[in-house]
Amino acid sequence: MHAHRPRTPATERTRRWFMNRSLLLGGAAAVATMTGCSAGAPGTSGTSGSASGGTESGMPSGGPGGAGGMGPGATEVKYADFKGVTTDGTVVDDLFSIHSTGVSTDGVVQAAQAFLDGLGSKVRRASVFDVDDDEWLAWSNVDGYEREGARMGDLTEKQRNLGYALLGKALSADGLTQTRNIMKLNAFLGDYNGGGRETLTEGHYYFTFMGTPSTTKPWGFQYEGHHVAINYFVLGDQVVMSPTFMGSEPTSATYDGEKITLFKPETKAGLALLRSLTSAQREKVISTDEKGGTDMVAGAGQDNLKLAHQGLAAKEFTSAQRQKLLDLVGVYVGYMDDGHAAVKMKEVEEHLDDTYFYWIGETKDSSAFYYRVHNPVVLIEYDAQSPLAYGENAQMGGGGAPSSRPSGMPSGQPTGMPSGGPGGGGMGMGGTPTQQHIHTIIRTPNGGDYGVDLLKLHLETDH
Repeated sequence: MHAHRPRTPATERTRRWFMNRSLLLGGAAAVATMTGCSAGAPGTSGTSGSASGGTESGMPSGGPGGAGGMGPGATEVKYADFKGVTTDGTVVDDLFSIHSTGVSTDGVVQAAQAFLDGLGSKVRRASVFDVDDDEWLAWSNVDGYEREGARMGDLTEKQRNLGYALLGKALSADGLTQTRNIMKLNAFLGDYNGGGRETLTEGHYYFTFMGTPSTTKPWGFQYEGHHVAINYFVLGDQVVMSPTFMGSEPTSATYDGEKITLFKPETKAGLALLRSLTSAQREKVISTDEKGGTDMVAGAGQDNLKLAHQGLAAKEFTSAQRQKLLDLVGVYVGYMDDGHAAVKMKEVEEHLDDTYFYWIGETKDSSAFYYRVHNPVVLIEYDAQSPLAYGENAQMGGGGAPSSRPSGMPSGQPTGMPSGGPGGGGMGMGGTPTQQHIHTIIRTPNGGDYGVDLLKLHLETDH
């Protein structure tokens, strides 16, 4: 057992309480109590609710709805009970294997060890967990969520640089830039609203480690905060970087003199694929449902989600359309280091015929839309959501209460979602969705997330 700060009942309550409480209080009151902020929430099926009240910081900390990134709570899964995203609750067997990829992990192992060695003993003890700890699954998108581990804002500049060096080895250049820019726009949001002095900053992001960095034994790390959750599992020279959640509000702004724009590749690649389809194909891909304030379904707290395939399978695509589909997947996979991204893309291609593309919403360059790519080894969601705290249409700007009642369950809700609980993409506000608030996620279905399936195989064959 690794030495880390034991999780007490009180700690567990702070991490899960707002989600469980939201079931009783209609959602927003739980968040308001936890963070001193008011927020709207999606209603449970057939219901809606709203809350208002004074805000201590002038900033919301997000609304309930684990599907889009709120975090674990009523839907939290324990590591021992994890099976991953499936179409019907049954895991497809023999999708993953232990093998050599030929891509070295020496650099990320050394960077991780250097970061840990640079921490003080107390922080290090609080940051290291067992490789199969429930902490893997306890990530959240919400800024005010109670987190474990080494907080970047509490570290020295030298320690932070070691942390960024680790991210630099684990991620591609684009992945590191994306992550850092999300952090910067998080700080912009805090400045814009004049609140969230601790959480809406570049410093409110945490490292935790599961196991000990090694070139032979299983281990991993998690980097997590508002609008970022990177789960990175390593076994030998194999890497699993999922779930990885990335989002931002706003997605374009000038921070500290730097113009930052996020999610343009994700937006353009999705539109490019859709526009390459024939009218008959589009009829199968585009849902008749209207775009909701939040449509993401596989966010935090949805680790055992049942999600049937929707849309059109790539076996009905032309070769040019199939390439555009791979280009789209490549944007998301391409945020991990280049060598392992190539390994993952090969894995995706092996299931290309069974890869489904699904769309909700309009199709203009500026439209707020949702799309999903789903096959046995990859699940990608892109969701342009209702504004929560930025822009004229924001529901919570300036510390006020929501200007409209929360929306109900999002369109396109999959089967197998927890009944009676909050749903949707984590916000569910009543404003018009916009590309200035985007959530994305990539997962590895059928037990692949967090490297769970690989760890099971490792324990079965090597121990």
